[in-house]
Amino acid sequence: MHIGHFSLANNLFVAPMAGVTDRPFRQLCKRLGAGYAVSEMLTSRPDLWNTAKTTRRANHEGEAGPIAVQIAGTEAAMMADAARHNIDGGAQIIDINMGCPAKKVCNKWAGSALMQDEPLALAIVQAVVAACAPHKVPVSVKMRSGWSQSNKNAVILARRFEEAGVQLLTVHGRTREQGYGGVAEYDSVAAVKAAVAIPVVANGDITTPQQAREVLALTGADAVMLGRAAQGRPWIFREVAHFLATGELLAPPLVVEVKRLLLDHLLDHHAFYGDFLGVRTARKHIGWYLRTLPEAAEFRQGLNLLDDCAAQWRAVSDYFDELAQRMDRMPAPEALHQNNNNPLETVT
Repeated sequence: MHIGHFSLANNLFVAPMAGVTDRPFRQLCKRLGAGYAVSEMLTSRPDLWNTAKTTRRANHEGEAGPIAVQIAGTEAAMMADAARHNIDGGAQIIDINMGCPAKKVCNKWAGSALMQDEPLALAIVQAVVAACAPHKVPVSVKMRSGWSQSNKNAVILARRFEEAGVQLLTVHGRTREQGYGGVAEYDSVAAVKAAVAIPVVANGDITTPQQAREVLALTGADAVMLGRAAQGRPWIFREVAHFLATGELLAPPLVVEVKRLLLDHLLDHHAFYGDFLGVRTARKHIGWYLRTLPEAAEFRQGLNLLDDCAAQWRAVSDYFDELAQRMDRMPAPEALHQNNNNPLETVT
């Protein structure tokens, strides 16, 4: 699997998710089998580049490459400047966001709203490709099947983006109109793959190793991108990789292993965000890890009252120590993430 001149470890991608795919989460997913991860969405507005939020999102210190940064905006020149700015900050691949369905993004005509204005979408792509070319930085685009059921223009845009120099396309099999509701379809992904020669990544409702294999077969896509399925189950990437290679399913991980993974994740997360934000932003991750486990709801009620990182870490450690006395392995995740419209994050 290649993106431009970069060779990837495999064809399993971590979806960019605002509020989720920060550096600690990306590193964890890569450690557990993901071949590629894209940053949280970064604004193209220069007046926001130096804010604490944007600075954290642009932090890739110690992360294995290639470093992929997703940018969002509505003005071609500003998007080109944002690409150059992030390249100066270490970005090795620039991803253009034309897939985010969030109202706060689309109301500003960014994200998937750009698919309504094909000339503007193409102008942005051309400007970003031109800005990246001197640095030999590949450009990718993440988009949806279209704006609405009556306006599915992914194939038209895909051809134009390829002609403009884009080197990889990710297609989420839903329209902006659908948001995260309903069920993703893969005909649009297959149509894009048939229309272009560059690599195409399938995205949307891929929650199990079996689904990953089926989607690859149905679409002919070069890779699959997993987002919500990895929340609380970052080991899904190694499960998918093993199944694609052998046709056999891995057993669910041991409770003691998940305890270690989560505690390591919390240490990294707390160090990354600091005490105040660290303990608060970690709550959603802990909730995702625990959602199929016994007495998790009661435990979380008490956990959410803690405002100290060390106390939060100890509480999680104690919970898993007790859990390990009751069960050896994590429960199987059948249909865990099907249509999981989670308001805590935005898949971009």
